[in-house]
Amino acid sequence: MTFAAWLGRRARPALAQALPPLSQTERLALEAGSVGFEGQLFAGRPDFSALCRTPALALSEREQNFLDGPVRRLCRMLDDHAIDEAGDLPEEVWRWLRDERFFGMIIPERHGGLGFSHQAHATVVARIATVNVAAAVTVMVPNSLGPAELLLHYGTPEQQAHWLPRLADGRELPCFGLTSPYAGSDAASIPDVGVLVEREFEGRMTRGFLVDFDKRYITLAPVATVVGLAFQAHDPSRPEGERELGITCALIPVPQPGLQIGRRHRPMASAFMNGPMRGRQVFVPMEWVIGGEAQVGQGWRMLMECLAAGRAISLPALGSAMQQSALFVAEGYGRIREQFGLPIGRFHAVASLTARMAAELYATDAARRYTAVVLDAGERPSVAGAMVKVQLTEAGRRAVTHGMDILGGKGIIAGPANLLGNAYRQAPIAITVEGANLLTRALIVFGQGAVRCHPYVLDEMAAVQAADDEALGQALLGHARHVVRNLGRSLLGGGLQGTVPDGLLRQARAIQRLSARLAFAADLAMGLLGGRLKRMELLSARLGDALAHLYLASASVWRFHVEDGEDPVLLPLARAAINAQLHAGEQALRGFYANMPQLGVRLLGRVMTARARPEAQADECWLEIAQMLEHEPTLLSRLLPDLQRPATGGMLDLMEALELAQRLGPEAQALQKAWRSTRSMAAASQGAADPALARAYLQAVDRVIQVDDGPGPRSAPAAGLRRPPEAAAPAGPGPSSNPLERRTPQPVPAK
Repeated sequence: MTFAAWLGRRARPALAQALPPLSQTERLALEAGSVGFEGQLFAGRPDFSALCRTPALALSEREQNFLDGPVRRLCRMLDDHAIDEAGDLPEEVWRWLRDERFFGMIIPERHGGLGFSHQAHATVVARIATVNVAAAVTVMVPNSLGPAELLLHYGTPEQQAHWLPRLADGRELPCFGLTSPYAGSDAASIPDVGVLVEREFEGRMTRGFLVDFDKRYITLAPVATVVGLAFQAHDPSRPEGERELGITCALIPVPQPGLQIGRRHRPMASAFMNGPMRGRQVFVPMEWVIGGEAQVGQGWRMLMECLAAGRAISLPALGSAMQQSALFVAEGYGRIREQFGLPIGRFHAVASLTARMAAELYATDAARRYTAVVLDAGERPSVAGAMVKVQLTEAGRRAVTHGMDILGGKGIIAGPANLLGNAYRQAPIAITVEGANLLTRALIVFGQGAVRCHPYVLDEMAAVQAADDEALGQALLGHARHVVRNLGRSLLGGGLQGTVPDGLLRQARAIQRLSARLAFAADLAMGLLGGRLKRMELLSARLGDALAHLYLASASVWRFHVEDGEDPVLLPLARAAINAQLHAGEQALRGFYANMPQLGVRLLGRVMTARARPEAQADECWLEIAQMLEHEPTLLSRLLPDLQRPATGGMLDLMEALELAQRLGPEAQALQKAWRSTRSMAAASQGAADPALARAYLQAVDRVIQVDDGPGPRSAPAAGLRRPPEAAAPAGPGPSSNPLERRTPQPVPAK
């Protein structure tokens, strides 16, 4: 007997009790997807050369043309306030989405779809979301977790030939029913049951399931023509204990006997379609089961594998859009709005907040882009997908909240002139769907990451289950070396693996040190707490946070190298972005040690983190970045590549005011001062080099500053003016898709 086999035999009984028991559904979730650079971070050995070899993915000519054509045209058709008030997209928008195959972006061209990359899919969603969230959600759902994705990977040839062309051109509009009233986050426990029967269907005896179900929160359900459904399959003809076949996925055409689409839900009063659906004794022929009878009971694996990709695309794109819109508003309104004779953006409280928003956007969007590149390379990074979903949607919510703080009273008055009100109201939607962030952060990021990303835990679990003492002993020996190595790196440091861009060497070393400390802390937690760690969610969430911040920091290194061309203008922002993520990661790890139940571990934590005090950015750094945002127009345009020009509303007003200010240069602030002293736009404009341009600028500023009003409770129902007559809007937008690409608006003639 080898030493490894002896060790495995001695350790196996204790490990069998210590390792958390896994249900079949948990096992499928853990095994879903693949592991990439996040695995190196979890192991304490990030290789920066491997990271920087990952290329930036350029969009194809077809994808770029779609962004410049149909997407830009769609955004010009979207009036955010009008859509919100109507509670639906205009008919012309629905028609455009179908005609231009927005619902078929992920469907290959051979099936009539657009066959776009994950990067293009994410970019389309992000650009639409900067103008109207309801339209973005309507586009993203058929291209995310839904029938098309499942059919592409698991459908029979007949199912693919029938459904995919219809889904691609919009003849069929899908939804997918997973969540039940009594099985939300615990989706694997759905109570909806389909009983295997044989009955006459369309003139012949057919095997299938009689399904009873109750689903809610189903996006596009009120307008769907085909329903994807997950249910528990049951075969009463089998012996007791073998009757449960497992979760099964099927497609049901609408209408169908027994199928009822319920009354509409309005998530935070948003205009996208959402609602419940119920079924009583709905017959689902076996040919409607996705993949046919061979895939009965495989639905949970299907969903987990598809979600590993979908979670990393659509909702992070929404989060990025919220961040981009909020940063544009904060920085732009900070230039236009003046108090105490100065633009408010120059006050340190506002400037530092705007700079922090920019740094966080740099890091989060770097992670989103890097993950999309990995997806397009054929990987399905389930842990990374969960991390970017949580981090991007939370960052979007924070950015909108910061933007609302800067807007003050302007931000809380509802109406067309409001700049962020709809985004502020709708931010919780992205936080909640496709895995609520609370549970994703606490259970998936670390819970799945600890098994999938760790170099030895999965092997140990498999060896215990297979009672393979030799394999278990070998894994334990490797695990021991792994722990000792990371303990040494945590206390003494270690050599940097790979090369990093010029200017980021210090940040890369800090990433490597924090990575080693995280790896040691994770092993410590699993070794001391075992299965209890699964229930101690506050501890596991902190370890997951440390991993997520490391991932964002590493993605920022990658972005600076492959996308920004190591531009020195962007170096201060890249450093600030990485430092902020490392500071947050260090804080999470310190919180983990401080809350471990063992006194000795808490004392060890003080030693482990004593040489790694989190280094907060100095105030001067944030103020320097704020000045760069104001004086380096290319910096802001690089941060906001997806920002689109809307049809009308407050965002358009702000864009036009900033464009006119750009033409006026330093004279813009002098005009505002003259306007305040004379209280007359005409008088203030007379001494300008171009009085018409000056007058147009002051009118644009007034449109930005004004808020919407309407008849009060005692007023006559006459339509009131939103703004004074002299603040009439100038000519409509020009051809540029990105408002930061300055166009030349026509000045409004003086009256």
